[in-house]
Amino acid sequence: MVVDSIQTITTDELTGAAGSVGQVRESADRLTSLAKELHIPMFLVGHVTKEGKISGPKILEHIVDAVLELSGERTGELRLLRAVKNRFGATDEVGVFRVEEYGYQSVANPSELFLEHAAQPVPGSATVCVMEGTRPLLVETQALVVESQLAMPRRVGRGIQLSRIQVLSAVLQKHCRLPLGSTDVFLSVAGGYEVREPAVDLGLAVAIASSLQNKPLPKDTVFIGELGLLGEIRTVSLLDRRIKEAKRLGFEHIISRKTHSNIKAVLKQFGLLSKRSVPAAAKSNTEEQLELSGDF
Repeated sequence: MVVDSIQTITTDELTGAAGSVGQVRESADRLTSLAKELHIPMFLVGHVTKEGKISGPKILEHIVDAVLELSGERTGELRLLRAVKNRFGATDEVGVFRVEEYGYQSVANPSELFLEHAAQPVPGSATVCVMEGTRPLLVETQALVVESQLAMPRRVGRGIQLSRIQVLSAVLQKHCRLPLGSTDVFLSVAGGYEVREPAVDLGLAVAIASSLQNKPLPKDTVFIGELGLLGEIRTVSLLDRRIKEAKRLGFEHIISRKTHSNIKAVLKQFGLLSKRSVPAAAKSNTEEQLELSGDF
């Protein structure tokens, strides 16, 4: 039995309108009691708020046995099914589905959908590994760094929090001497995916440097690690599982806390620290005198 939606079900024994707290609570309680009495599987479709929470009384979530959330970009082709609550199973498993003409189709290997430029290296593209429950997913992150025409350079993200872009730009400018103070930084995640965990910090930072220097990264490299304010690379949870998934998909080089201790060492390895990133204070007195005399 499928009820779509629970906010439209009413009972004449109550005076409230459809969707009110009393009607939703009483209707859900009667339907769940009927399902348990007759052993009928029942799905209650409910509205959600703009924040993604269940609309209506909180008791509705307590009445049912499981709460499943289907999320994804409205214009994207992927949907993620998560179990917010499950009395009879785990809540850390995630289902990935693709929107087809006839409905939803299960995706056996979702990493392939998030890796669009895996075959050919492109400046500003870096591959990271995120965890959706217990499932590791490889996702392509893209960065675009251009000279700003504004007094205050822009920081824009799609699928990435604005505060994270600002912190990463500040870390690169401070510890790697990259001239990001006069450039606009745009970050995006391929496939309309939204990332929130700090394990993608290293990949985002390298993508920014790659776009700034216009140098592509090796196609068989994955970046896994959290980036601290001091420029250090920190380890992340389930690192071994992420590495195993990356190697299974053919990525031979995994850059993480196990291989590098700070972001400057990573950028140096890939040749992303150029003369452009050397601060003016580092010039010798002889160079300064030659510049003033016009002979340099």
